[in-house]
Amino acid sequence: MSNYRRAYVPGGSFFFTLVTERRAPIFRSQTARTFLGDALRDCREHWPFRLDALVLLDDHLHAMWTLPEGDTRYSARWGYIKKEFTKAWLSAEGSEQPRSNSRLQQRRRGVWQRRFWEHALRDENDYARHFDYLHYNPVKHGYVECVRDWPYSTFHRWVKQGVYDLDWGCKTHDILKFDDLNETAME
Repeated sequence: MSNYRRAYVPGGSFFFTLVTERRAPIFRSQTARTFLGDALRDCREHWPFRLDALVLLDDHLHAMWTLPEGDTRYSARWGYIKKEFTKAWLSAEGSEQPRSNSRLQQRRRGVWQRRFWEHALRDENDYARHFDYLHYNPVKHGYVECVRDWPYSTFHRWVKQGVYDLDWGCKTHDILKFDDLNETAME
């Protein structure tokens, strides 16, 4: 068994990657996107946090959160979001991946990969690099040529607030590199 340890920083800001089981393209479905949004909003009512950024791709998502002062419970929040999404998705006859005997014994569904990846954001530069990486992700994966063309992202909110220019992250003139980040863990 692995000796995995999470980074808990009370009131910290974090970058997350969550992946569907076997990279199933669940989030191509508007229904799935709606259920995920509902689960996020419901979670925030129970356990507040600031949703700084989010991008939703077909088979995974990236998010950046800032927790309330003294709070470290992002794992409980993601557990709740994944559980509520899965219940809604399966009750609407959404598909799941085949489950192994051990998954069946543990009563685990075939919707999400078991774990998620988190990174505690260390400083303003680390925050900004992950913020840009998150928003550039649809271009990186070849979904669109320009970030502005991907509708399932907080990029549009940040353009309205003047953080990004509408043409930021267009592949034709802004091929961005994120070699300084641990991209293999964030895919």
